[in-house]
Amino acid sequence: MIARVRELGYDVVEPPAEGDSHAQDNQPPGFLQYMWQRRDTRLALVGALLVLPGFIFDEILGLHLPVFHVTSIAAFITAGVPIFRSAVQSVRISRQVNVNVLMTIAGIGAVIIGAYTEAAMVIVLFAIGEALEGYTTGRARHAIRSLMQVVPNQATLLHRHPSDSRQEGEQPVEKRVNVEQLGVGDVILVRPGERIPMDGRVVAGASSVNQAPITGESRLVEKAVGSDVLASSINGEGSLEIEVTHLVADNTISRLIKMVEEAQETRAPTQRFVDRFARYYTPAVVGLAALAAVVPPLFFGQPFLNPDPGTFGWLYRGLALLVISCPCALVISTPVSIISAISNASRRGVLFKGGAFVESLGRVKAIAFDKTGTLTQGRPGVVAVRSVNHQPASAVPSPRGDATGWTLGDEAERCHDCDDLLALAAAVERHSEHPIAHAVVAEATRYGLHDRYPPARMVTALTGRGVTGQVQGRQVMIGSHHHFRASRIRHSEEHCARASQDAEQGLTPMMVAVDGEYLGTITVADKLRPSSREAIAMLKQAGLQTIVLLSGDNTTTAQAVGEQVGVTDVRAELLPQDKVSAVKALQR
Repeated sequence: MIARVRELGYDVVEPPAEGDSHAQDNQPPGFLQYMWQRRDTRLALVGALLVLPGFIFDEILGLHLPVFHVTSIAAFITAGVPIFRSAVQSVRISRQVNVNVLMTIAGIGAVIIGAYTEAAMVIVLFAIGEALEGYTTGRARHAIRSLMQVVPNQATLLHRHPSDSRQEGEQPVEKRVNVEQLGVGDVILVRPGERIPMDGRVVAGASSVNQAPITGESRLVEKAVGSDVLASSINGEGSLEIEVTHLVADNTISRLIKMVEEAQETRAPTQRFVDRFARYYTPAVVGLAALAAVVPPLFFGQPFLNPDPGTFGWLYRGLALLVISCPCALVISTPVSIISAISNASRRGVLFKGGAFVESLGRVKAIAFDKTGTLTQGRPGVVAVRSVNHQPASAVPSPRGDATGWTLGDEAERCHDCDDLLALAAAVERHSEHPIAHAVVAEATRYGLHDRYPPARMVTALTGRGVTGQVQGRQVMIGSHHHFRASRIRHSEEHCARASQDAEQGLTPMMVAVDGEYLGTITVADKLRPSSREAIAMLKQAGLQTIVLLSGDNTTTAQAVGEQVGVTDVRAELLPQDKVSAVKALQR
């Protein structure tokens, strides 16, 4: 196989190792650097430099000097070598007349009739257009591979006795190792706030884990002994000892990357319209040019060669017909226009895997959106604050529209007891790295409440339940609804029902008590992006009637978000592979 590949004029090299972090961390080269890396693109770059003198002095300024003819011919040969080789192989091996054959015949015809600069320009522009397409495809592939960067490349390995059991009171030995060195059954330590490096199962400890990067779940997921954890998810407030269940090449992120790359290969790339066009057009043009060169001299006594200076025989006219029939604008504009679209999209944060996908947008009839981080911001934020000491005459909807209940609202509706509740919570949560703590402090800062109380002292995290701390001598507890019920801290039936309702909708209610007395609830959720409704509305205006929401969250949460943004279909509780299946179902 390798011999056959080399016979076709190509070469075979070893791909970088799967775990080669150097290969994955490298930034993609710039365009000029990319052009200089490969022989074919380097020839196109050199050809572009050689054709400039002829283009400027011969074509524009009209200085028809032999030296410019020489540089143009050199540019034609230099940039054209890969194209000529591909044309010969296409005819000899594939028995096909593709666009490279068309460009080769037209270029040679232009040289024969003395249009040296035109011949060089056509070949150079075509070669650079092809290089542009390869360049953007490479950048898209690198962007997909860079997904691996969200997974730590090192882990803390716990060494145990050969029996894999620890004596009571004995501390394990910790060692930092590359994730490629870990095997199934090894036990690793993940500290609070760290990203989990490997798929595994919890064997010791308890914590809440943010799985949004993988599953899209907007709520933190409680993990205890026996729970499965996913690579690249973020550990919360507790330490976890995790038994590795998959090798690094088969962890969650690696499987996602493989699915994306396989999605590119599931269908053969659609043969370009230009190639299909050239298959019929090129033989027709060559046939017409041959008839134009042969028929008049053979049947009508016309001159075949140029009879006199300034006059042209029918061979010249046949070649001229061949040259002007070359669809240069179509051949050159196709890759360049595709590259322009891809580059423009990338500046706006949109990644296309290749030109075929840009063209396919014209045939799109359905669009599927992920929820967390796409339609929503992907991080928790405070959506409601309810104080037991203050109740507005009517429920004030959240100004962001993503929760109902009593909120901070507008200045005229401000609840000062709610302000105090938020300020107390921020004092306790100020030095925590938990995402919910960040949301509370950010909301307090937004309303200028973060300095109302000094930072809490003697802060203690209650893993999976909440946090406590002393603020100006008062003991403040912030915890889950379940923890408050288990601790028998009394709260009204109305607040209890509201907290349960929030939880059912995928929100996270946190109850607050001071010295054992319930003060109120702060509800946190993943907020909608301000642009989501507008984006969905614009898609509908563009004629798309099937707009689907795919989410790893529970059905109630996904339905609520779907109603707010205006999608036409909601599919919830999906794992990454389920989302792939959902897209395939939509395609069918």
